[in-house]
Amino acid sequence: QVRLVESGGGLVQPGGSLRLSCAASGSIFSIGTMAWYRQAPGHQRELVATITSGGSTNYADFVKGRFTISRDNAKKMVYLQMNSLIPEDTAVYYCYGRIVRIIPTRTEYDVWGQGTQVTVSS
Repeated sequence: QVRLVESGGGLVQPGGSLRLSCAASGSIFSIGTMAWYRQAPGHQRELVATITSGGSTNYADFVKGRFTISRDNAKKMVYLQMNSLIPEDTAVYYCYGRIVRIIPTRTEYDVWGQGTQVTVSS
């Protein structure tokens, strides 16, 4: 079974930084697009940033210039460096990956992590 496990969340003061990590494990041939989403209390889950297997990135307007997504394909990991954090960034952050398996047949499917809490507060 394929799993995505996030780490690195926590409590940080406004203006501070955090680095989230997400590790994929299981029977994986390759991983396509990976992404970070977030969901604040009372709000829908929203896209934060995406990164393709080739390294192309896209960001939501509300994090441009503050957050950086990156990945290590060999380690099957994706990261989110978050700088200049503000209280509005408080949310559960979820890792997403488009997983490719080839055994027994080629199959692609979406996998989500369980989330990691980020709280920005003084």
